[in-house]
Amino acid sequence: MLFLYNLLLLFAAQVVKLLALFSPKIKLFVDGRKVVFQTLESKINPDDKTIWFHAASLGEFEQGLPVMEKIKVQFPEHKIVVTFFSPSGYEVRKNNTIADVTIYLPLDTKTNAQKFLKLVHPDLVFFIKYEYWPNYLNELKKTNIKTYLISGIFRENQAFFKWYGGFYRNALKTFDYFFVQNESSKKLLQSLGFNNVKISGDTRFDRVVAILERDNSLDFIEQFKNNTTTIVIGSSWPKDESLLVHYINQSNENAKFIIAPHNIKSEQIQELKKSIAKKTILFSEKENCDLSSYDVLIVDTIGILTKIYSYADIAYVGGGFGNPGVHNILEPATFGIPIIVGPNFSHFPEAVALVHQEGCASISNQNALNDAFSNLISNADIRNEKGHICATFVEMNIGATAVIMRHILNETIK
Repeated sequence: MLFLYNLLLLFAAQVVKLLALFSPKIKLFVDGRKVVFQTLESKINPDDKTIWFHAASLGEFEQGLPVMEKIKVQFPEHKIVVTFFSPSGYEVRKNNTIADVTIYLPLDTKTNAQKFLKLVHPDLVFFIKYEYWPNYLNELKKTNIKTYLISGIFRENQAFFKWYGGFYRNALKTFDYFFVQNESSKKLLQSLGFNNVKISGDTRFDRVVAILERDNSLDFIEQFKNNTTTIVIGSSWPKDESLLVHYINQSNENAKFIIAPHNIKSEQIQELKKSIAKKTILFSEKENCDLSSYDVLIVDTIGILTKIYSYADIAYVGGGFGNPGVHNILEPATFGIPIIVGPNFSHFPEAVALVHQEGCASISNQNALNDAFSNLISNADIRNEKGHICATFVEMNIGATAVIMRHILNETIK
């Protein structure tokens, strides 16, 4: 099976190179990997001590950040190496301050894995949430490098738990320890004979709680809000926007709207702006403007959505009409804001829990969206109650980083 996997991987590598001629994102994926080994040779010396974290994309990086920060404190003599699989993660966080080296993960060939590990020679390795690359994991096992999965989550429909999943189950055998988010993940691993597993919870809760301690002020948002009830729409997709724009255009409520789309390509931003009948301005147009006179602000930049949530009275988090589903709801939740999402949220335990507790509402059509917004806008008591549910939920689920670090430090001391 490993032979077939390697054969398919080599074929896929050629296909990706061809697709890169037509797709800017795939071109980043290909070109970024051309300089990985050269970068490692220039930034890591043979006698350096290192610790390696792998994140599939941006969300996983943010999820692993609390552990990275603690590791950096506990192991100050080690260089931190962070790898990304996806351009959407690497391009946003390639200049982060936590890592000494941030690069793409070379494709999972045996040769790449051997060369990568020879150059990085890590003492500890952390895979965040998921991504199980067999060749890398096999080489880590062969060299007896401690390898951990943090904030892991498992579901019955994954290949590990199917009759044909032997190849994938072998990949799991290479981990020294699993830190999982919930009881069901632990039981699924135990059903395969893995007892090296502990429920730590989700490190994202530690990440979002830390947001409250920083300066989240944005003068231009304060000017735009102008003491008016404000709905922040984060990471929206076209399906979300079709419902949201309809509501905005027909609404007579005394409310303002901030839209931060998932995709900020210029043509799509302009199309979104043209579809809105109310007075609308882009972030890129805000200089020398009286923002308080506008009804809608479209954020055509990245990196400030979390701070913008701190000004929200209500949050709509996009992605819930797509696959796999809704984006990060914990960022608005930590600010104590009631949340609305689309119907596809079942893959995200925090969304399932908050919908069940009624801090978050799930809508599937225009009428449901209209009712949810109108109810929250018109009733401050309901807003406060649901917002309190969200903030309390986040506060009650912090501590995953501490669980992981206790285990790591105990093992290291031994």
